[in-house]
Amino acid sequence: MSSRSQSLLGISDWNPRVDISESDSDYVIKADIPGVAKDDIKVTLENGVLTVQGDRKQEKEEENKHFHRIERFYGSFTRSFSLPENADAAGLKAAAEEGQLTVTIPKKAISAAASDAVRVPVE
Repeated sequence: MSSRSQSLLGISDWNPRVDISESDSDYVIKADIPGVAKDDIKVTLENGVLTVQGDRKQEKEEENKHFHRIERFYGSFTRSFSLPENADAAGLKAAAEEGQLTVTIPKKAISAAASDAVRVPVE
């Protein structure tokens, strides 16, 4: 299937590489998005699924410029991630800087009662 056909079907032209890490307090998703303007990035959360969308626009061609090779991908992308149940959607933060998008998802505090073992009497 050609790239043009994929675009018409809504399939991403390219997918940025991501690293996902976890600490005691949060989850962090870092995506490589060189050449994507901050205004062309959309981060949404719906039904426990975090979606990152964006568009890398191709440079305008100069009339007398002849390309010998084009290897960089242009166009739209979409990446989606299911968040764990302990993700705190209310504290979600996203920042784009120097070709990298960083999305930080804090973890919900676990109550002491929930973490303590409870003996359930057997009747």
